Amino acid sequence: LCPQLQHPSAEVREYACASISKLLQQKHVIPAFVQRDVVRCLGPLLMDHSLAVRETAAGALRNLSACGGFDVCDDMVTSDIMTPLVALLKECSTGLDANQLSPKKCKEMNQLSPKKHGEMNKNYIEDIANEAINLLWNICECNNTALYIFNKEGCLEAVLHYMKKFATNVDLAISVANCLQAVTEDNPDLLASFNAPAQQILETVMLCPESTMKHILLRTLIAGTIWNIKDTIPPGSLGSTVNAILKIFSESLAIDAGETIIHMNGAEKNRLKLAVEAETEENMTDITENCVLTEDDNMEEIPKGKLRRENDVSDLLPSDKWELKEVTALLTAQQTALEIIVNMCCSEDPSDDEWEELSSSDESDLFMENSYNEGSGLLLSPLCLSDEVNSAFLNNLIPKKILEKTAFPNSVALDICMHNPSWKPLIKKLNAVQCRALTCLQSILLVSDVDCLGGAPALQSLAEHLSQLIFSKTELPTDTEFLEAVTSALRALLQTMASKNISQQCMTPEQLLALCEAGIQSSNASVRVNVVSILGISGSVLAKGQDTAETLKMIGKFLLEVAMKESSLVVAGEALDALFDVFADGKEAEKAALQIKLLPTLKEFQPVFRMRMRKEGKGQYSTDQLCVLDNVKMNLRRFIAYQETLGKTPT
Repeated sequence: LCPQLQHPSAEVREYACASISKLLQQKHVIPAFVQRDVVRCLGPLLMDHSLAVRETAAGALRNLSACGGFDVCDDMVTSDIMTPLVALLKECSTGLDANQLSPKKCKEMNQLSPKKHGEMNKNYIEDIANEAINLLWNICECNNTALYIFNKEGCLEAVLHYMKKFATNVDLAISVANCLQAVTEDNPDLLASFNAPAQQILETVMLCPESTMKHILLRTLIAGTIWNIKDTIPPGSLGSTVNAILKIFSESLAIDAGETIIHMNGAEKNRLKLAVEAETEENMTDITENCVLTEDDNMEEIPKGKLRRENDVSDLLPSDKWELKEVTALLTAQQTALEIIVNMCCSEDPSDDEWEELSSSDESDLFMENSYNEGSGLLLSPLCLSDEVNSAFLNNLIPKKILEKTAFPNSVALDICMHNPSWKPLIKKLNAVQCRALTCLQSILLVSDVDCLGGAPALQSLAEHLSQLIFSKTELPTDTEFLEAVTSALRALLQTMASKNISQQCMTPEQLLALCEAGIQSSNASVRVNVVSILGISGSVLAKGQDTAETLKMIGKFLLEVAMKESSLVVAGEALDALFDVFADGKEAEKAALQIKLLPTLKEFQPVFRMRMRKEGKGQYSTDQLCVLDNVKMNLRRFIAYQETLGKTPT
């Protein structure tokens, strides 16, 4: 196939590009193509005389970048893919609004008849642009050199020009929005390019009234881009801008994805049924027509297309699974909105120039009064943001909608997807939305005041909800992504409740240990850290109660085993930290510590832990992780000394 990319015939080059594009979707064949320097073979074809070759070449490179991962994207940049790609983007941008090409130029570029090219030229340019923008998005997301070239070559202007087509080509606009969100993240050098006209383009798209799922996705992506460039927005306009962003997220999250799947699947069935009926009717008419023509050869031919029924709505809809695309767009929008909200909660503290100071004014009291609306349930308000943003969170019911998305997907919708091969990939997207919602919930819990969370009753209700997610089925969850998300949220919640002495009764001791035993078997270190931390938090609360020594013994044995046998030093360190918390104080804790021989076991383990840190610490763990482990080592020495003093104190 690679030699055919240089063939003099445009049709052969197009065929070779299309074949390579299909093959590159299979990861195991990518190394062979990279070894044959396929990037340098395909790159020049981005500027081929044939528009069809350009499109298929861009598609092949897009697939290579999407399926190959970071290393392949690095190789593509090293092979200088950015030079022809930037040239193609700028040329397509210039020709986007141009009139139909002359017949002579049309023949040169596309080797089609003037009439055919006149009909296809505009869509060809936009289709090429769509492939090229997706390629640019993939590469810039993976490679800093590509991002530098994007800035240096002034690609933003060309990319924004494509966005102007959002009213007539929403698919192209979505590709542009994905690219913009990627290139504006952590890219301060690009901020100066977002002048007033550039911001006006984004604002126009964000305010478009169309209600299709694709347009909701488009607005969500643009809202994410505007959040990334918030430093360019005047302080006086920032509050209203953030409110507009959160309003878009609220609009997306308010839609029930399960019900949408059920509705759209029914619409697809009806459309296909009508299409079959229309085809049957057309065939019957053709038979009748042929019979008549046999009798009278002079009868005027009936124009093609006039035989379809006027009320056949399938004529007005795209034939290629538009319902599935709409649902996919919705789920992508919801996942994107949740991810951006996490970033909003985890962003650095705002400066005085950007935000108004937090105050204890009557307005803040009003937010508190509004923290419960009839039927709204739990409302949360991130403290790392300004009063204006806190207000926007509440007014748009963002936290309530996040909480709703943490529930398991609609069982009817799941059944539809399970029994329909083309819809089956939606199951993964539904689960991804749930996991992002749980991560979002965790972020909000970490930055919110208890009162803003709705107080003790709301937190206890939330704890019950998370417990039901874990224990509602006969077997504990095993999906790594879900387990990490739900244990992270539960850890943050229990931490908040423990710090405020709020009663924790969402799990029995048996359930708690079952969760920890299942979680500690996970291949994901974050899951193991979470369950160990959950056990430590719960144990420290139990240590303050009465008649809890037996449960504390089970917790202590479990944590000791993890500390001594865990392969990851980080998880082992977390287990030691949990032990320190559980057995820090209280008669029940002292009784349990004696029975499990906590002190002699830790004294014996202390030199082993030190040796592991010396051997495994450097090179395997980050600076932050090593700092935490150093603190654990120091706390272990102090805890042993503390336990020794307890043994000398007369009872």
